[in-house]
Amino acid sequence: MRPLLSRLATILVAACLLFTSQTLTTPQRAAAAEPGYLMVHFTGEGATNQQMYLSHSTDGLHWNDLNGGGMVLRSTVGTTGVRDPAFVRSPDGSKYWIIATDLCISCGQSWSQSINDGSRNLVVWESTDLVTWSKPWLLNVAGAIPDGRNAWAPEAIWDPATNDYVLYWATNVPQNGATKHRIFYARTSDFRTITTPQIYIDRPGTQEIIDTQIIEVPQGVGNYRYVRASGDGQITLEGSNSILGTWTRLGDLTGIGLTGTQGTAGSTTVEGPMWMKFNGTNKWALYVDQYATNGGYMPVTTTDPSNPAAYQRLASTSYNMGGTKKRHGWIMNLTAAEESRVLARWPNTAAQRLQSYNFQDRYVRHTNFDVRIDPNVSPVDDSRFRLRTGLTGTGTVSFESVNFPGYFLRHSNYDFQLAYNDGTAQFAADATFNKVAGLADPTWSSFQSYNHPDHYIRHYAYYLKLDPITTATARSDATFKVTS
Repeated sequence: MRPLLSRLATILVAACLLFTSQTLTTPQRAAAAEPGYLMVHFTGEGATNQQMYLSHSTDGLHWNDLNGGGMVLRSTVGTTGVRDPAFVRSPDGSKYWIIATDLCISCGQSWSQSINDGSRNLVVWESTDLVTWSKPWLLNVAGAIPDGRNAWAPEAIWDPATNDYVLYWATNVPQNGATKHRIFYARTSDFRTITTPQIYIDRPGTQEIIDTQIIEVPQGVGNYRYVRASGDGQITLEGSNSILGTWTRLGDLTGIGLTGTQGTAGSTTVEGPMWMKFNGTNKWALYVDQYATNGGYMPVTTTDPSNPAAYQRLASTSYNMGGTKKRHGWIMNLTAAEESRVLARWPNTAAQRLQSYNFQDRYVRHTNFDVRIDPNVSPVDDSRFRLRTGLTGTGTVSFESVNFPGYFLRHSNYDFQLAYNDGTAQFAADATFNKVAGLADPTWSSFQSYNHPDHYIRHYAYYLKLDPITTATARSDATFKVTS
């Protein structure tokens, strides 16, 4: 999230001059078998870009978009848009959450509305394996704050002293004669209920603070157990030995030409600080979002997060952010098992369409989660699917929606719906098919039900059905071309 004045002025800002940076040698991976990194992020404004995207890196500096650069989770709650996501991993690795801002700019809500009367909720997803996620739910965090006007840029950190999470976020609120964003916190153990919110960080006067992220630093590195970076007119660094204790200002990144304030001559204007520790080394990257120039993330690196003088900018040739723009997110260091699951779940499978054999101007599409064949589908993504390895296993196929990831074509009572994968064996069987030679034309394709092998996908009165095929008309109805 960007400070209030900066956000409202962004569309008027000319490209800032880049600061001439000192080149730092690219950190080397500790070992060839070391697992990599997973970034969750959004990509920009609009309903499609303000969803959840994943990118993977083997070295923390060169990123590849997962899922063909398409979204991996879509919010169907609140404003139906999400920004500023954070990963949360339980201490034992048995559970994961994504928490995000409930906000959709340029798709029904303006910056002014979101600042002064925005959603008081966060959007939350939960998983036990990092690949199968629950449906999203809303967590009201700002409703209990008197005249709290929004809830932005959530983060959470495990507090071993109390065996729960300190959840913190920014809320715009009038207090002590100043209406501005302050950081609030509450405790939670499940991201469904929270304690009463309290002010966590409040800058003097009218200075806002929106983006804060905390890391725990290993013993022997610097003078503090915790370091936080915040967007508060600068990228300010602070240190503490207790999450909710006293924090000491350590400095900012103006020394390397990074500022949180637009119009600073010779500097790059940034927000959304995002930490990452390089595996097997005492080196960190602090990614910052070049929002004023619409440039997305860039990394700076350090061997001591608590020392502003130790940060160095990288030559632009030493990192690559991939095909999509990376906006305010979070990076997780993966275990080998996590990495294997993630890469298997979201390969770069092409998006394709299913064209009807006997109505060749019509394509399979979803509409209000029902499934039919239609001409002139708009938006076209309603008729685009990724043909995944079948949910029951190899040798089969399942159809995952492009614009509602996690939703698959599924039969129920021989009718078809676009339904969210609940992870059950029954869902997997209902959403899995054998791709065979077309029943009306072997150069096309037909799709045989996995759990009703005498039934095939067909259209009838333009709606998709699962039927036995006994006539020439039915054979034509059950034949499709897989096409891009």
